Amino acid sequence: MKTIIITGGAGFIGSHLTKNLLEKGHYVLCIDNMFTGSKKNIAPFTNNPQFEFIRHDVVLPILLEAEEIYHLACPASPVHYQNNPIKTLKTSVIGTFNMLGLAKRTRARFLLASTSEVYGDPEIHPQTEDYQGNVNPVGPRACYDEGKRAAETLTVGYREYNGVSVGIARIFNTYGPKMLPNDGRVVSNFICQALKNEDITIYGDGSQTRSFCFITDMVDGLTKLMDSGQPGPINLGNPHEVTIKELAEKILTLIKGSTSKIIYKALPKDDPTRRRPDISLAKKFLQWEPKTPLEDGLETTIAFFEEELGIRNG
Repeated sequence: MKTIIITGGAGFIGSHLTKNLLEKGHYVLCIDNMFTGSKKNIAPFTNNPQFEFIRHDVVLPILLEAEEIYHLACPASPVHYQNNPIKTLKTSVIGTFNMLGLAKRTRARFLLASTSEVYGDPEIHPQTEDYQGNVNPVGPRACYDEGKRAAETLTVGYREYNGVSVGIARIFNTYGPKMLPNDGRVVSNFICQALKNEDITIYGDGSQTRSFCFITDMVDGLTKLMDSGQPGPINLGNPHEVTIKELAEKILTLIKGSTSKIIYKALPKDDPTRRRPDISLAKKFLQWEPKTPLEDGLETTIAFFEEELGIRNG
């Protein structure tokens, strides 16, 4: 049994990761300031003697003991990270600095949940880990994009200068149960709009692409990276690429009773036009690749939102 810290542990990915690690018999310390986390996400674990929740903001130092640290703390959807760009940047930079300091003191292995957003609006396709990105440092997404790029730099610095064992995961679009209905991400947006019979809003002409990875596959990738000892960065995502319009049409097909229509609005500034991971390194070093077909993952996610919103499909 290991003592494992998960920052952002009450969030979407963090709560699924918590469940996975508890089932493996580990002791989990969940740290979250509840900005985008939810007590509902961690409610199933509160009576587990191997689970502990600490309400804390990682921008402030904390003294704990652990053998592994999964650092997921940071708003990850544009709606939330653009709400307070300074706070987002401080979380990525100062929060990462604090947790790396904790890893150094306790000699814990540290895993940074970075993001495909470090590639910006990519000029190469698919994106490989050696691509340095095309990021606007003064655009509306910069607080998140540049914050994560700085977090990666700090992580590498602690590895090279302080000898901390680190891993960097560049997470591509992840979806599944426990997503927030109002997080502004395309999967949750489309499903909630379709269940409510509202217009499905596509920004741009719908030809931009994304690659969607189901949450259980992502958690499997994160734990394999932690266990591997690999430093990364390593892309974690699903290489199956779909257009946003195709995604909307697929969701409408799955939600059979929906009367929603697709409408189009202007594309936001700096929104990436193509996004697909090259996962060659994940296959080679982690023996990992996603297994959940998009349709299966969407059906599970739709069922979650039906219950969450109290709306029955069809």
